[in-house]
Amino acid sequence: MRARTAMAATTIGGVAAGIGWQRWRRRWRATPEEQVAALAGDDHVAEPATQSTLAVEIDAPVEDVWPWIVQLGADRGGFYSYDWLENLFGLGIHSASRVVPEWQVLDVGDVIAADRAGTGGWYVVALIPVDTLAIQLADFGRGRVARRDEGLRWEFLWTFALVRVDEQRCRLLVRERVAFGRRLARWAMTPFAFVSFVMTRRMMLGIRLRATSRSPCVAPGTAGETGRQGPGRWSRPCADVAHRIDQLGG
Repeated sequence: MRARTAMAATTIGGVAAGIGWQRWRRRWRATPEEQVAALAGDDHVAEPATQSTLAVEIDAPVEDVWPWIVQLGADRGGFYSYDWLENLFGLGIHSASRVVPEWQVLDVGDVIAADRAGTGGWYVVALIPVDTLAIQLADFGRGRVARRDEGLRWEFLWTFALVRVDEQRCRLLVRERVAFGRRLARWAMTPFAFVSFVMTRRMMLGIRLRATSRSPCVAPGTAGETGRQGPGRWSRPCADVAHRIDQLGG
């Protein structure tokens, strides 16, 4: 009898912990208002099976954070996460420690590559400069976004939104909206939710680290997105950012 009671208590505790974990990772540091706020691009994945909204406050103006977001991509600035882990799967990711002007040009319909070979990635489906970037999982075989009623039977939308707190601070929101065409697809993608949270959280912290270096760390001899150069916050050496990233094991 005691054994059964102990087993039941352990099972209930495990289920409760699992539910608690799911709720926590779906709203990491996001306020209740941020969790339900409508973001540009939400309509591209209607009636999602799951939605998560993560947030982090950054002690930098939105103008200093946006350049790091707009250059996301395996063939661009990387993803500012655990490069070593991504590269165990041969993705060829190398996260930038500087802003590259050539990577600041992005439009709706462009591709954000998930790996260096360009075999996977997302299409840009919504773009509001210095505000929001929304990208949706691509089906390159069909030349459009993946749909829940075909192929792998799932849709995935990734949104990066900046909310200005004041002139020197902002909040970065990262939202995932996922929809499935079959239950089997949802079960098969369950481990992805854990991996996605770990990697996305590290990405957000990586963006914060780079943006708070007091400069987008523009490549030497080039002008940044706003064209500013010379002494001041645009002149901090890129080596300083790289050193701080190395210290965190990025």
